[in-house]
Amino acid sequence: MEREQHKANVKQLVRILNTDIPGQYHTGHALTKIKGIGVNFAHAFCARYNIDETKVISQLAEPEIREIEARLKSIKEIDSWLLNRQHDYDTGEDMHLLTTDLRFKNDFDIKRLQKVRAYRGMRHAAGLPTRGQRTKAHFRKVGRAVGVSKTKATPGKK
Repeated sequence: MEREQHKANVKQLVRILNTDIPGQYHTGHALTKIKGIGVNFAHAFCARYNIDETKVISQLAEPEIREIEARLKSIKEIDSWLLNRQHDYDTGEDMHLLTTDLRFKNDFDIKRLQKVRAYRGMRHAAGLPTRGQRTKAHFRKVGRAVGVSKTKATPGKK
């Protein structure tokens, strides 16, 4: 009987930073569903702000969810080595970007590299690996092969 009442009170989705999070996840794991938050950052965030990681996210009250969202928007007390945007190109400061801001900034960085015709920018434009991986045996997609090419065998010829 008590279990049925508990299931009735469980929210199916919790919305944090425009991200729908299934209600059955624990808080520590649920935060990782937000783009830009990984396991280590979620653990450090919960530890810094005394948030119970084992509590199911659907059991959090609405003010608690809003408080988590507000703290995620303005992260200041987390160590700089955990942030995903250290020494920003434009401002030079350390910040942590989330959701669409992260995607927008990443796309802008790639476009900047392409505009100045940097090696990494040209590799991005060509769809090739940018960090020194081999391309003869890997990254073989149609039309982008760099290594050896095979000739088609024609039937009847020896």
